[in-house]
Amino acid sequence: MIGAANRTSRIAFYLTPQLSFIPFASAIEPLRMANQVSGDTLYEWTLVSADGSAVRASNGIDLAAAHGADTRERYDAVFVCAGVNVHRLQDEAGEAWLRQLASTDTVLGALCTGTYMLARADVLDGYRCTIHWEYLAAAREQFPNLVISPELFEIDRNRYTCAGGIAPLDMMLCEIRNQHGAALANQISEQFMHERIRDQNDRQRVPLTQRIGASQPKLAEAVSLMEANIEEPMTLDELSHHVGLSRRQLERLFQRYLHCVPTRYYLELRLGRARQLLLQTSMPIVDIALACGFISAPHFSKCYRDNFSLPPRDERRRAAGLLATPDTPPGSPTSGE
Repeated sequence: MIGAANRTSRIAFYLTPQLSFIPFASAIEPLRMANQVSGDTLYEWTLVSADGSAVRASNGIDLAAAHGADTRERYDAVFVCAGVNVHRLQDEAGEAWLRQLASTDTVLGALCTGTYMLARADVLDGYRCTIHWEYLAAAREQFPNLVISPELFEIDRNRYTCAGGIAPLDMMLCEIRNQHGAALANQISEQFMHERIRDQNDRQRVPLTQRIGASQPKLAEAVSLMEANIEEPMTLDELSHHVGLSRRQLERLFQRYLHCVPTRYYLELRLGRARQLLLQTSMPIVDIALACGFISAPHFSKCYRDNFSLPPRDERRRAAGLLATPDTPPGSPTSGE
């Protein structure tokens, strides 16, 4: 729990360059509304940055910080707010501050990809955590000793981590409910026309069964097997055997509901994972190829170029601003997974 129920909880949001604005707003707004609806100052919040100067969010809005990472102010909780390219962030001052806070009873949390910074500051060891689904694979590769779940948010003792989008809204509503009662949390949820307060057992992404209907469990099982076997892909015969269908039956299911053959879906799934690792980690390309089930770097490069219209090396250079090429719409698995 953030602070005590009988006094104002003081929360700091640590801003990093290019932070995602929606998760940031989704965390602050329920706190503001809690004060408004209750008629009391239940929460106070402050913005902090590495050097105390304003930070520009990914949408171009500048957010003014009140303090730098050298602040002596005491907070009940500090949440790291991050966004794209968090893996390139170099913030020794911020990480040192987080480590110092970890030695106190301060709650440490992260919004969207902010978990990456907590992990790099070594303040998540022994805690269960989560991160935006686009960074799940990269974070697991980068921090293999951490338990990183695909849940909407995770609250493990004094560590609060959540995915992007409006996941912070649910996490904060759950915190308000735990601290000040369900009636207040429900009133805030109604103000935001948020029909249901999701809890930490909710998954980040819409399950395949909800998109294609619950009447196709065999197809959902096949896709789950593919997602769980990226590094060592299963053959179509193995997939068919495990789900109890013939190859032809499985192919028909994929064609009817996902509009592609199983092998193509599997390839695009692996390439999507490879693209995440390519853009979100510094792993060598040959290691990414092996981690995503390709027999060699040249084979991986060919498949990648065919799918995304440029080779992996150029994709990484373009993301780093070292390659001036026209923007190419990124590919993705046919299903959107």
